[in-house]
Amino acid sequence: MSKQAIRKKHAIHRLHDYRKSLSSRPFRSRGCSVVRCDYCRLAADFCTCASLPDTDSDASFVLLMYDDEVLKPSNTARLIADLVPDTHAFLWRRTEVDPALIALLQQPQWQPFVVFPGHYAEPERPVHELLPSLAKGKRPLFIMLDGSWREACKMFRKSPYLDGYPLLSFSPEQASGYQIRKAAHSNQLATAEVAARVLAAAGEPHNAQLMQLWFELFSYRYQQAVHQINQGREDALERLDEYINSTESL
Repeated sequence: MSKQAIRKKHAIHRLHDYRKSLSSRPFRSRGCSVVRCDYCRLAADFCTCASLPDTDSDASFVLLMYDDEVLKPSNTARLIADLVPDTHAFLWRRTEVDPALIALLQQPQWQPFVVFPGHYAEPERPVHELLPSLAKGKRPLFIMLDGSWREACKMFRKSPYLDGYPLLSFSPEQASGYQIRKAAHSNQLATAEVAARVLAAAGEPHNAQLMQLWFELFSYRYQQAVHQINQGREDALERLDEYINSTESL
């Protein structure tokens, strides 16, 4: 039985279905006529579900998604939910906050961190580049703002309920490998690329590498499906398989 046949819907799938239920008309975007896999959202001929690696993580993620971002097949936040079992997803609204999100953030087992560049923080707000020691019994809960860079900045400024949490911040040393959408600056990373750095900072280098390789496979297959000049890694699947096989033998 293929992994596609046994996959269960995760938080992004459920949020996708909920967001679609709110629409008065179908979401129309480039490639809207493509027959897509219900799980990876890639064109069915380029589905990656059979290559989904098994993972286990002590980390948890909250994906706060801007309006119709969850409907876009090019969105990479779903890759986080693919690999990190304890992932939660919510729609962001400027004028209202999902009570379930607030309840989650207030659960005593979590130490929330907002993942965002530190130079946007007020002077008194703690900013970390590595995960600090947590109190006994606490697990890290990484809050990621998912949208375009302009949208993410808006979410950061207009979400006062997140102001009391420290930031986890990164300074990318190389350009993003995300060629599907054009970023305003070359050092702006896709959400899944940031998640790989978050996992590394949290002391999970194996999961960080899996996230990066899973992202590379998604990027390559997506570009194959839209028949654009493919700037992804042609050997993405081989790299993922080789890494999985090498770590399974340890």
